[in-house]
Amino acid sequence: MAEKHIYDTVIIGAGPAGLSAGIYAGRATLDTLIIENDQVGGQVTTTSVVWNYPAVEKIDGTALMNKMQEQAVYFGAEITRDNVEAYDFDGDVKVVHGSKKDYYCRSVILATGAKPRKLGFQGEDEFKGRGVAYCSTCDGELFSGMQVFVVGGGYAAAEEADYLTRYARHVTVIVREAEFTCAPLTAARALNNPKVDVKFNTELAAVSGDNYLTSAHFVDNKTGKETVYHVPVNEQTFGVFIYVGTQPATKGFTEYIDCDEHGYVKVDACQKTSTDGVFAAGDVVAKPLRQIVTAAADGASAATAAEHYVTEQKQRLNIPVHPAVDKQKQPRKVLGQATDLDTKAEEKSVQHQGEWFNSDLQKQLQSVFSKLKSDVVLLHLDDGSSKSQELGGFAKEFAELDTHIHYELKHVAASKGQRLPALSILDAEQNSLGISFSGIPTGHELNSLVLALYNVAGPGQAIDSALEERIKKLPKTKIEIGIALTCHFCPDVVSACQHMAVLNSNVSAEMIDLQMFPELRTEKHIMSVPATIINDGDVIFGSQTLEQLVAACEKVAAI
Repeated sequence: MAEKHIYDTVIIGAGPAGLSAGIYAGRATLDTLIIENDQVGGQVTTTSVVWNYPAVEKIDGTALMNKMQEQAVYFGAEITRDNVEAYDFDGDVKVVHGSKKDYYCRSVILATGAKPRKLGFQGEDEFKGRGVAYCSTCDGELFSGMQVFVVGGGYAAAEEADYLTRYARHVTVIVREAEFTCAPLTAARALNNPKVDVKFNTELAAVSGDNYLTSAHFVDNKTGKETVYHVPVNEQTFGVFIYVGTQPATKGFTEYIDCDEHGYVKVDACQKTSTDGVFAAGDVVAKPLRQIVTAAADGASAATAAEHYVTEQKQRLNIPVHPAVDKQKQPRKVLGQATDLDTKAEEKSVQHQGEWFNSDLQKQLQSVFSKLKSDVVLLHLDDGSSKSQELGGFAKEFAELDTHIHYELKHVAASKGQRLPALSILDAEQNSLGISFSGIPTGHELNSLVLALYNVAGPGQAIDSALEERIKKLPKTKIEIGIALTCHFCPDVVSACQHMAVLNSNVSAEMIDLQMFPELRTEKHIMSVPATIINDGDVIFGSQTLEQLVAACEKVAAI
């Protein structure tokens, strides 16, 4: 039996606290693992623009988290995707029980973060995904030209209200207090925007409608006066975005760790919890301010404290504090970082000058394309439209980036049930693989396209063997994924479904840009993404893991 691997520290969560902890632990040469069950970057990836991170005037939330992730990996931290189900904090060696495997470590840093808190008004659950939303960057563009209400009075409410004006006809902020609770400069983003109105001392009591929201009931909490908003006759619906704080993600460890009356983890000045060897950082911690910068600071403190704890434990147990150097744990090149050797090679080659892929992006893509082993065909189904010309320009330029990728054009007439223009992926023998993109896979969906090629023509993403067998047993299954190009969660769902199609010829997976194909939105009453539809059934809203998607397909097949 192989000896179990014992990490110096395991970090639960890959938001700003977890990634910052990974950077500091890696630099301290700790054998470090970061476990994330959802989106690397956490809630920050749902933030349109970060305005107040030190030394950065403004930056997209996902871009900031990508930089943190690259740093953590560069300093040797390993990142894996798994769902943590339970913990065992007894003894010198802690155990983190994941759905895939158990992880052993000498210290644990809980950076599990917090989830958006529901408000609890009548109709909130019923209309989630059909008008009630919690992420402006994911769902904002679906409300283009509509009235939008933003509920909340803090940082997020003020900032996202301002952001939503790029899509919405008008934004009204509903604040239960007499003023905003965030800093004046942040509040000014909403107060000084001509497309934003603010109603103070007001609460949302209920929403109602049929397939979409058609009315909202508000109450003045000073006078008790009730008002009702009805969607105008010439409009179909409106949106409600909720920003009323967070709920700490403490599932699985509250029996070991002391929490406050609101459920947040209690820590000391060094981020130590009530259990030896267990530290906590970020939004899961009880503290007065929850911002990216405070989460990053927590992570640094927790990692430093974990280093001291692990060092003392190893000395007590006569274990070498610094084991033999593992080359895999040394600072290394990561996506987007060029070495001198790369630069010299670039000087000798002619760089492709296109409209879609700049030199930095080309460099990042080459790290994936270098692993391709066989040819793959991008089949452009052209209906002669201007959007089709745009798709053709994108696909041609993309195909020029690597010799394994080939572009082919096919003129087709629109038929019932077919969305055009579209891009399909074929194998080297030009066999259809059931993978298609209805729309132009730019923005975040470029990740889906790249991963599809990696799974078709490269080594492919590794998955659990038992899960792979379940995928291969699926009967005829059609999966459609409604997306927005601004959504950070959509690519994971699209890629997972397309991976299923690669493994099983009975499965097809179609990415559908809902801005280009609004008829699907109308048919299925979709106002939130990702929106997954299996065999024309009910819509599954929100981020889904591969395991969840397989289970959903099995459930549909059993009906």
